[in-house]
Amino acid sequence: MRFLAAVVIWIGLALVGQGVAAQTLEELVQRLPDGNFNDRAEVVAEIAATTDPRAEGLLEALSAGELQQRTADGVILRVTGKGARAVGFDPLTGVELGPVAARSTEPIRVNNGLRRAIRAAIGTLTLMSPDPAKRLAAANAAFLAADPEALPAIAEALAAEQDSGVAKTLREAQALATLESDAPAADKVAALAVVRDRGGNDSLTAITRYVSSNQPEVAAAATEAKAEIERARAIWGVAQNVWFGVSLGSVLLLAAVGLAITFGVMGVINMAHGELIMLGAYTTYLTQQVIRTYYPGLFDWSLLIATPLAFLVAGAIGVGIERGIVRFLYGRPLETLLATWGVSLILQQTVRTLFGPSNREVGNPSWMSGAFQVGEMTVTWNRFYIVIFALAVFLGLLLLLKRTLFGLQMRAVTQNRPMAAEMGIRTAKVDALTFGLGAGIAGLAGVALSQIDNVSPNLGQAYIIDSFLVVVFGGAGNLWGTFAAAFSLGIANKFMEPFVGAVLAKILILVFIILFIQKRPRGLFPTRGRAVEG
Repeated sequence: MRFLAAVVIWIGLALVGQGVAAQTLEELVQRLPDGNFNDRAEVVAEIAATTDPRAEGLLEALSAGELQQRTADGVILRVTGKGARAVGFDPLTGVELGPVAARSTEPIRVNNGLRRAIRAAIGTLTLMSPDPAKRLAAANAAFLAADPEALPAIAEALAAEQDSGVAKTLREAQALATLESDAPAADKVAALAVVRDRGGNDSLTAITRYVSSNQPEVAAAATEAKAEIERARAIWGVAQNVWFGVSLGSVLLLAAVGLAITFGVMGVINMAHGELIMLGAYTTYLTQQVIRTYYPGLFDWSLLIATPLAFLVAGAIGVGIERGIVRFLYGRPLETLLATWGVSLILQQTVRTLFGPSNREVGNPSWMSGAFQVGEMTVTWNRFYIVIFALAVFLGLLLLLKRTLFGLQMRAVTQNRPMAAEMGIRTAKVDALTFGLGAGIAGLAGVALSQIDNVSPNLGQAYIIDSFLVVVFGGAGNLWGTFAAAFSLGIANKFMEPFVGAVLAKILILVFIILFIQKRPRGLFPTRGRAVEG
């Protein structure tokens, strides 16, 4: 029966190579009921040789046993359902032809050998498809199948292939099929090198089978190839952990950099910082709801629209907190802790009342969906853009503090309030805007976190402790310290997780920071500020 599939491939390739299309697809369909299974296999090969895009669906229907011939006029139908629910369709166009009466049709019978021939024909058809994506999918399927009987089809497709990516995958499929064949040992050694260069789990699994080959040179080559793949996988594993750490570090940076201003610079222990992050996420949710309802064509722009809105909403509430509560408590950090903790409870309950306690859906725009490969490392687009966003927010904040009048005034008030007031700086206004800036950045963090976490009233609670750890470890008030702390803690956490688990990794990080602060109470990069002077 395997011989029958090989014959089908050779016939199909010969017809394709000669450009022969003796009959149209419609005429070939009418020939399917004629003769025995071998005759049908030849017709199947001719159908594949037409390279008609309708042929794949036709052959799949034949393999599934859905093709039947109407006894009254000999018309071929695709019949789905049974008994009184049987419905006929045109096998090429898919147009519904109506109910099919019982015993009005005869099935076109197939056996296992013919099904193998059909699979081979479909493989030939997709390998010759005009669509590069279909050819690539067929080449990958041929690699996984590792069928030596497909070698003629793969060789013919490879000779005609113009796309370098598809051609590379075809060579890999050809190599693995060669390993499964009775080819000479030298050919198998060369094939092992090709499969080794592909790398990945599939290649490792395939090569492992030949480590115990009864051909010594093949076994030796397979052992060496396996070792090389495992070394490469170890290196890519380290790279993957570094990426996971950078991804986590970018999230910590977004969550902590606003707190670095309110806590590190102003000396205010803002326990409502997590709720300001949550408000940014809910602003994103509301923005998407409005866009889905009234402007669905703008959904891919929803995050770009939500970003300034989240900054303004969280920033405005931050200014309100500073003007209404915090300004009366400067110099009393424990009292600001209690007061802002009360504000956090109020904000959480307000959100629960308005939106309910359950999670809310925030969708990914198309440009943030999916993933891409870097070697053997998988990178998701949403995490990639969050890293870019975190870096952009950080650099924007640096420019604001170093290159603008507001930044100069903020630093002046932070370092010496009486002198700044004597110089004509309105310190109360600077305080409000500084607190609002930190709150607004927390809102931006909420926009990013809405893409990777559940949007719920408890969203901010998951990040408030980590944010304080990052700020304290980096050095209160030093933005570069916050940057270094966020990424170093993120990478360290991801390297420990595979060995000790996620929970114990966080505990170990906490213990390390406690011990570190015992030696350096002012963090990695200490700075002067109101909190230090007080």
